[in-house]
Amino acid sequence: MNDIFNPSPEHQQLREMLRAFAEREVEPQALEHDRTETFNLPLFRKLGELGMLGVTLGEEVGGAGLDATAAVIAHEELAAADPAFTLSYLAHAMLFANNLYVNGTEAQRMRYLPSACSGERIGGMCMSEPGAGTDVMGLRTEARREGDHYVLNGAKMWITNGAISKSELGDVFLVYARVKGAERSQVSMFLVEKGYKGFSLGQKLEDKCGMRASSTAELVFEDCVVPVENLVGQEGHATICMMRNLELERLTLAAMSLGIARRSIEIMNRYARERVSFGKTLDHFGQIQRHIAESYAEYMAGRAYVYNTASHMNLKEPGHRLDSDGVKLYCATMAKNVADRAMQVLGGYGYMGEYHVERLWRDAKLLEIGGGTLEAHHKNMTRDLASVEKIL
Repeated sequence: MNDIFNPSPEHQQLREMLRAFAEREVEPQALEHDRTETFNLPLFRKLGELGMLGVTLGEEVGGAGLDATAAVIAHEELAAADPAFTLSYLAHAMLFANNLYVNGTEAQRMRYLPSACSGERIGGMCMSEPGAGTDVMGLRTEARREGDHYVLNGAKMWITNGAISKSELGDVFLVYARVKGAERSQVSMFLVEKGYKGFSLGQKLEDKCGMRASSTAELVFEDCVVPVENLVGQEGHATICMMRNLELERLTLAAMSLGIARRSIEIMNRYARERVSFGKTLDHFGQIQRHIAESYAEYMAGRAYVYNTASHMNLKEPGHRLDSDGVKLYCATMAKNVADRAMQVLGGYGYMGEYHVERLWRDAKLLEIGGGTLEAHHKNMTRDLASVEKIL
């Protein structure tokens, strides 16, 4: 019988390798980097040694050449140990590297992606702005053509990997902007490197509720000079690139939710088996049984939905918005609820950082906001379903 979660021996081997890596390397550092709000760059580069920073990229640029299911496996396994570290991985491997691999020219791919796959360069994607989050087409960052270069002006907010340290920019970004005079729907995409004139770090955003080990920053463009050859695709035609990449982003964010939920279930299940109260272990009490059973059922429902969606996703073509929105809509809230139940089962211990679920609970909340809010998913899904007579 086909295993939807591990459809090939290669997928099974990938899961086993990443689970071992997460337990050995990622888990031990998670709490400390959460407390210090620091990005673990040496650990991140170990993912490059494993071939994971280019998991969906072709071998010609140093990638692993794998599919959407492999990307889901990677994000589920890593997030079970450290969702914040995994979020930085997602921004680099999915939002930057996969985006450029699908939409860039051969010259652009060969210039940037081998170093992205090794971890030598840390990448990100700049879409959200101080006044344009869910209304992404309301972005105000503007580009104007001047001879052999463009000049960018504007600011981007909430950019993952925007700062590698407190004062140091990430290495390279895909930046969405509107060329001067273009219509609202006509968005362009540019490669902008650290060191370009007029490109600077506005502020590193600290004291976040969760995802504290993943750097988030404001990036500023003040007459930023970008070579013409750094335009990705054609002027005004990046909207389709944006939408296609959002589908993969939402799928892998949903996969992160699975990792959070699975780890929370494992922790509360073990605690309920071991902790004795009123002469019995906690798993003898109906209230606790409900928390564990409902959490497992919801996790497995979400897991089936995520892997089914991944199995049908073509990384080079859009057309999966309904279910990429759907899996994130369901799984983000599912993970938060499961982590909340785990905290309840552990009681006072669940509220303490050393028992992990407190951190998982804080990290889970971001998944209801980032990569598309729950309300945005409601809007998108309702619009898509309006043209459907029969769901199946």
